[in-house]
Amino acid sequence: MTNRRVDFPLTPARRAAGLLAGLALGVAVLAGCSSEGASTDCGLDACTVTFDRGVDASATILGVEAKLIGAQGDQVTVEVAGEQLSLTVGQQAADVGGLAVTLDSVTDQEVKIRVSRNPAS
Repeated sequence: MTNRRVDFPLTPARRAAGLLAGLALGVAVLAGCSSEGASTDCGLDACTVTFDRGVDASATILGVEAKLIGAQGDQVTVEVAGEQLSLTVGQQAADVGGLAVTLDSVTDQEVKIRVSRNPAS
């Protein structure tokens, strides 16, 4: 007697179910961000955090907390992973705990930073 392997072709329903399961997993991974007085836009290796000025703003991203401490002119002080950083727009990324932090923009209403995994770490 010969054992034969039978391959069942993927039906459109099975293919759609697999796609939906993959999308749900991706959303769950990216939903690891939380914030108060801030909004986040995260990918797998980087997040942009937009802090509202004039409020106690913080966000948890990439496993660390980021807080807006203060802003004066084009200089901003943030705390990322427990370390305070002074940043200006256009400045080279500051390295903290394996993360690269840059200041994207400062306005009267908001401060926008980018936090990404540092590939050199």
